[in-house]
Amino acid sequence: MVKQYKLKQLVSVIGFISSLLLSETVIAETKLTKNLKQGALIVGKTEPNNIVKLNDKVLPISANGDFVFGFGRDENKTHTLTVSNANGLIETKTLMPQKREYNIQRINGIKKSIMKPNPKAVTRSRKDNSQIKSARKTFTPYTHFAKGFIAPINGTVTGVYGSQRVFNGVKKRPHFGLDYAGKTGDPVMAPADGKVLLFVPDMFYSGGTMIIDHGHGVTSTFLHLSKSLVKNGDKVKQGQVVAQVGASGRATGPHLDWRINWFDVRLDPAYVLTLKQL
Repeated sequence: MVKQYKLKQLVSVIGFISSLLLSETVIAETKLTKNLKQGALIVGKTEPNNIVKLNDKVLPISANGDFVFGFGRDENKTHTLTVSNANGLIETKTLMPQKREYNIQRINGIKKSIMKPNPKAVTRSRKDNSQIKSARKTFTPYTHFAKGFIAPINGTVTGVYGSQRVFNGVKKRPHFGLDYAGKTGDPVMAPADGKVLLFVPDMFYSGGTMIIDHGHGVTSTFLHLSKSLVKNGDKVKQGQVVAQVGASGRATGPHLDWRINWFDVRLDPAYVLTLKQL
């Protein structure tokens, strides 16, 4: 009887250790894209039944185990990513965004009416901002963000993310997009699959403005457009021509300003072009 009892104890211990080893294998399979810098979109992949938290925020996980988050332009705090599985085993990763240096960009010739807009224009711009903020709060289960991005236009980059803009000698908030040179009417492509959340042809600052949802709070925004070729609610494919370049709104000439967001966190579009599917 004693031998049988000890044998049962041994089997139980072996089973417990095996379950722990299996759990560690599941946790160890969690992957993150490598570009842990200010302004970066971070794509992760884990087991679909795991729970992922960034600090105290639970990150949704797709049926394929995809999740996503991002770091803002000036993010300088340490973040904690925790992954736990059904057995209660927790893996913790400490993430510190790498600091970047940003360019100073001086732009002259901005109209006085834009530098100091009248009350009517201020009211209009607030309405515009409200529409944009509302669209960027959208969460959908799409995982298009995890499949990579392409440039929305075949043009020369003329303005980069994070640069401090100085309009007519007055410092303004940083630029949060990637500017491409182009001519009015040049085609603008969807950088990834998605759904059109918003198109407004005449916003005060950004002119023709389009927002495309790529899932899990990741959106593309296109500014200064002259025309949309799709409508709100349309589903679009990567590479599909969705709009045309323009010089509408606050623009000194025709170009495309492309922006990437994770909800309200403004990210660097140049970084998403380097993402590889996990």
